[in-house]
Amino acid sequence: MPGAGHLLLGKRQKGVIFLLAIPAMFALGLALEGRMFPFDFSQPLTGLAAVAARGVGLPAIVAGFLGLGGGVVTAASYEYGNTFVIVAGLLNALVALDAFDVASGRK
Repeated sequence: MPGAGHLLLGKRQKGVIFLLAIPAMFALGLALEGRMFPFDFSQPLTGLAAVAARGVGLPAIVAGFLGLGGGVVTAASYEYGNTFVIVAGLLNALVALDAFDVASGRK
């Protein structure tokens, strides 16, 4: 869950911002006809995009159960949607690393 680590560490402002911003970015990507790429490592970039998009955590699981993220290749916003979906997952990974740094006393 985005921001959960910061909330557990008592960094409420950061935690709430991450809790709202990362799922919102992911949802915007899906609204822009972004795609949840399949885990197909015969095409390395598709496989990496799948790993990155699932990195957002719980919102990706919910989107999968709801059948969202099919993407429409012919949509004008398709590439923007993909970018938002992938960046949301990568940003969540950076947030998790930041929470680890805060917990270990490095920040």
